[in-house]
Amino acid sequence: MFEPSPIVVGLEIGTSKVCAAVGEAGPSGELSILGLGQAKSRGVRKGELVDGVRAAEDVRLALADAEQMANVEINRVFLGVTGNHVRTVDSRGVLPIASAHRPITARDVEDAVGRARQLNCPAGYEVIDSIRQDFRVDDQTGIANPVGLAGGLLEASLHVIQARTNRLESARALLAEMQLSVAKPVFTGLASALAVLNSEQKEQGVVVIDMGAGVTDFAYFQGAILRHSGVLAVGGDHVTNDLACALKLSLEDAEYVKTHKDVSSAVVRPDASTSTITLPGDPLRPGRTLNVEKVQRVITLRLEEIFEIVAQELAPAGVFGGARSVVLCGGMARIPALDLLVRRILHLPATIGHVQNVSGPAEWLVHPEFATAIGLARYGAMRSRRQAPPKRGVRGWMSSWVGRS
Repeated sequence: MFEPSPIVVGLEIGTSKVCAAVGEAGPSGELSILGLGQAKSRGVRKGELVDGVRAAEDVRLALADAEQMANVEINRVFLGVTGNHVRTVDSRGVLPIASAHRPITARDVEDAVGRARQLNCPAGYEVIDSIRQDFRVDDQTGIANPVGLAGGLLEASLHVIQARTNRLESARALLAEMQLSVAKPVFTGLASALAVLNSEQKEQGVVVIDMGAGVTDFAYFQGAILRHSGVLAVGGDHVTNDLACALKLSLEDAEYVKTHKDVSSAVVRPDASTSTITLPGDPLRPGRTLNVEKVQRVITLRLEEIFEIVAQELAPAGVFGGARSVVLCGGMARIPALDLLVRRILHLPATIGHVQNVSGPAEWLVHPEFATAIGLARYGAMRSRRQAPPKRGVRGWMSSWVGRS
C-alpha cells in the first residue's frame, strides 16, 4: 500500500522573494515546520515569471537553505500560483436523476460536481482547485450532502479557481530543470487563508487579504465555505513607485522609506508634519532630508486606492453583509497602521494575521510574509492524509478547513 511521504514543501515564487517551507505532516494532517529558506526574487513581475534564468537561480538558493535547515532532500513541491492570469468563478453543475424515487448516490454527486468544474473553463486554462459550496435537490437549497436524498434534479455549486496553462507549464519546466516535480499548483490566496485562519473565523465570516509586492490576493469565507476569491495585479511595488515619482527618489531610496518602521504608515500620523527622515548617503552625495508627512500621504493615497478596488471586488459576493472581520498578511501587512486604514475603507475590524495550527519556530509563524509558503506546506500536509478515497462519500479532504468540498 502506498504511504505518502511525511515531508511536504511549499514553494512561493513571489515578486519580491522566493520562499520555501519544509514541513513534516502528521497522520491527521497536522504540520510541523522544519525549515524555511528564502532568497530575493529577480525574475518575477506581478506574480508571474518574466526571467526564467534568474528565477531558477533564486529558487535554487531558497530551496538549498530550506534543505540544509530541515536536513532533507527536496524533490517535490506544492507550488503557489498567482497573477493576473488567475480566474475565479462560481459554477453550477446540473444532473437529472433517472428516477425521482431513487436515492442520490455518491456517483451522482461526483457527476454533478464534474459538470460544474468544467462548465466555465475557457480554452488555454486549467482548473487548479474547485471548492464545493452546497447542493440543491429540486427546490430544496443549502444542502451540504445530498447522498441518500430523493429528487429528480441535482445541482452542485462550486467556487472554481483556474489558471492559464502556459503560465503553469513555464513554472513546471523551470522546476523540472532542477529535477523537481510539482505535486500540485495551489492558488496563493487559498494557501495564505489556510495558514492564518481558524475554523471559528471561517464559520463566522472573514476576509483574508494577502498583499505582496506585485499582487494582492483575497478570499472570503462565510459559513465555513469559500464564497469568493480573486487577484489584483497591484501591491507594494506600486507604493514604492509612487514614492519614487512623487518625491523624486531612486527606487532603492523609495523602498527604504516605505519599509522604515519610524516613517512608514498607512495613515498620516498627527506628528508627521514636524518629523523628518534623512536618507542614507555616501561621501560624494549626502542623503536627502524628507518631511515624514509627505511620505505618509503618498503611501496612504496609494493604499486607499488599492483597498477601494478590493472593496469593489468583494461587494458583489455579499461580503459587507456576511463578514465580521478582515485578516491581513503578506509583506505589506508590516506597514504600520494598515489595519486602521483597512477598517476605515472596508468598515470591518482588521487584524494582522499570523500562522495558526502549525508548529515550528515562533519567528517564522508570527511574520505575515511567510503565511503563503507555510500555507502551501499545510495544504500538502492535509492532502497527504487524503491519498485514499474518502470514506465519507462526497466530503473531500478540504472540508476540514475550507468548507464543503
